[in-house]
Amino acid sequence: MIHGARIYHSRGILLFATLCLGVGTLSESVSLRTGFPFGHYIFTDLMGPKLFGLPILLALAYVGMGYLSWVLGLVILNCQNEPLSGRKVVLLPLAASVVMTTWDLSMDPVWAGIDHAWVWRDGGSFYGVPISNFFGWFLTVYIFYQLFALYLGNRVSIPSPISHWRLAILFYAASAAGNLLVVAPLSLGAVFADAAGKRWLISDILWASRLVSIFLMMPLSLIAWVKAARAAEPSRNRVPLAIPSE
Repeated sequence: MIHGARIYHSRGILLFATLCLGVGTLSESVSLRTGFPFGHYIFTDLMGPKLFGLPILLALAYVGMGYLSWVLGLVILNCQNEPLSGRKVVLLPLAASVVMTTWDLSMDPVWAGIDHAWVWRDGGSFYGVPISNFFGWFLTVYIFYQLFALYLGNRVSIPSPISHWRLAILFYAASAAGNLLVVAPLSLGAVFADAAGKRWLISDILWASRLVSIFLMMPLSLIAWVKAARAAEPSRNRVPLAIPSE
């Protein structure tokens, strides 16, 4: 929140958090009852307290990872330190949605198949996770990103140095690196059977997460890290105003 307030002021980042929580919670709640847009699933007690069947921790994850993914999309498209306008009003939400969905691609099979934080009623083709889940994630985050982009239209953000952008990028990269360290308890055995009865090797689930992290999340982080240097260009190229002498 503090990081975002330095870019969008308190009002802007509070609106962002409200959109993340509101749209994310609504989407999850609807899916828990109807199966749309993610699919049919239930949460276990692993993630702690729930509100309307949705773990509070997951709702907060929409804000945290949602913001980091937004920053990566912002920097990759060179939208930092300038008003959001033109086609970037649509391209930025799409790019941020890809970044956020990539994160979910890396962690959903692990949290569902190994940690058992939630259970997919019908299993799924991606290590026990249905493909609909990833379409659901993309749709959900795109909606709140697009709403925020429309709010930002032609608004001037607070210019920020390279280090400010790279801090958020570093946190996203750290999430990718963390996936490489995940191990399964020996008590789980070698195989996970989803709700449909299909058996998956736990080692394959872990390697799928690691490969997504290495070949998708880390390259996205690297691209954003390099492009963050452009955040300094406006300040370097800015012509100082002449102050008339008395």
